[in-house]
Amino acid sequence: METRKVARIGMLMALAMILSYVESLFPAFTSIPGVRIGLANLAVVFALYTLGFREAFAISLLRVVLSSLLFGTVLSMAYSAAGAVLSLIVMAVLKRTGLFGVPAVSVCGAVSHNLGQIGVACLILNAKGLIYYVPVLIIAGVASGLVIGLTASVLVSRIGSVSEESEDGKQRREN
Repeated sequence: METRKVARIGMLMALAMILSYVESLFPAFTSIPGVRIGLANLAVVFALYTLGFREAFAISLLRVVLSSLLFGTVLSMAYSAAGAVLSLIVMAVLKRTGLFGVPAVSVCGAVSHNLGQIGVACLILNAKGLIYYVPVLIIAGVASGLVIGLTASVLVSRIGSVSEESEDGKQRREN
């Protein structure tokens, strides 16, 4: 793997951990239990668009494991992992179609993250009544996904293009 790519993965992993920590310091941005903005997903969406699925997947899962060990519980790891995996799969499929921009992909990722978490909670807690919480989580997912998606879109267009230009320059020098 190229050194530049490894460095970018490391920086995005560090950013994801920092954003997870910052988010853990503040109570949820609403009084609704379990609703968070998902700041660390900014690093995952950026990685998906600038590095690829495998790298984004590694960053996402490693962040879930480390954040749960440092700031959460084993149970929170199960919920987060289910949400992260479903979210990343949905985002990768939508990105691959080319029909959706970064904000729309992020919104779908946020909503699917919430659905993955509620699905696992229903299974673990054997509480089918949690399904009634889905509309609230969809609204929260749309709001947080839009914020993260718009921010990631700006970062991808500005930072992604800078790294692409530097790689193009490197390739031209080598030829």
